[in-house]
Amino acid sequence: MTVESTAARKPRRSSKRTAGAGAKKAAEPELVQLLTPEGERVEHPDYDIDLSAGELRGLYRDMVLTRRFDAEATALQRQGELGLWASLLGQEAAQIGSGRALRDDDYVFPTYREHGVAWCRGVDPTNLLGMFRGVNHGGWDPNTNNFHLYTIVIGSQALHATGYAMGVAKDGADSAVVAYFGDGASSQGDVAEAFTFSAVYNAPVVFFCQNNQWAISEPTEKQMRVPLYQRAQGFGFPGVRVDGNDVLACLAVTKSALERARRGEGPTLVEAFTYRMGAHTTSDDPTKYRADEEREAWEAKDPILRLRAYLENAGHADAAFFEELESESETLGKRVREVVRAMPDPEPMAIFDHIYADGHALVDEERAQFAAYQASFSDGEGN
Repeated sequence: MTVESTAARKPRRSSKRTAGAGAKKAAEPELVQLLTPEGERVEHPDYDIDLSAGELRGLYRDMVLTRRFDAEATALQRQGELGLWASLLGQEAAQIGSGRALRDDDYVFPTYREHGVAWCRGVDPTNLLGMFRGVNHGGWDPNTNNFHLYTIVIGSQALHATGYAMGVAKDGADSAVVAYFGDGASSQGDVAEAFTFSAVYNAPVVFFCQNNQWAISEPTEKQMRVPLYQRAQGFGFPGVRVDGNDVLACLAVTKSALERARRGEGPTLVEAFTYRMGAHTTSDDPTKYRADEEREAWEAKDPILRLRAYLENAGHADAAFFEELESESETLGKRVREVVRAMPDPEPMAIFDHIYADGHALVDEERAQFAAYQASFSDGEGN
């Protein structure tokens, strides 16, 4: 099975359920697009980007390897090696395009699904899995790659990003900050507060919303009455909708928004209009609430297949490139499996480490209680 075929799997059932988010497509506004679903390169009057053949192949490689890692993580969870996994299947273009628009000194605040952005920031993929296996609190030092730890609390990272961006501005730096979140998080009060503070303080932050159209089982039409990117207008800064399955458009739009932030012109809301091809997490069953026909329509817009079509039609990649990449993806999958299964169980007392920088009386009390509980087993008690 090739890596690309992962997106082409169809559920083995026929659904009569309402298409949900797919029912309103005709009324949706136009979006920035540079590469059509058929792989045809098009121009846009406000956003464009000129990439070499090597850079285009690099974006394709990023998406393929990210999808391969994601598929392996899903398989590991199904095999009992991970407690949970949040797949990014179908959202590779949004993440790789925006991730490659970043400079090294920019700072990222992700949710728990930004595996492609983590890849772009140089975070080892296996480090993403420790938390989901339950062996660490995160797995990497955020300051090493300017990529914060995954945020499970929905929407809170938007406030973290805004505060960090306000600090960047006060320091006089010309770097920018990106906060990633989904369409469901946009309904959280934390995100609205982040919009307010970033606008008032002209913070150099880009709010990058991956609108995959389903907040778990809740479609977008039950979350908002206007297109999501238009919400920015009420807070006093611009918003733009981009084809989230078009890696070139995502790169161009995010790069423009970051440059605007660095010039001191304040925040931008980027809505990457995409689709969650799989489940919300491995504990979710999307066949319960959305129709097969909706997914099938989005399979035709697959971000990896459209870039491959462009590479082949333009003569930017040959069969040897795709074969070599397929081999590389299998090597990555094997390494991920081996590393995850070899992860050592943490020391029981390690759960109390790194909670507060300078210690905390309550944590100290809880540590002592747990230590006493552990010691009771060696004394033959507590059985």
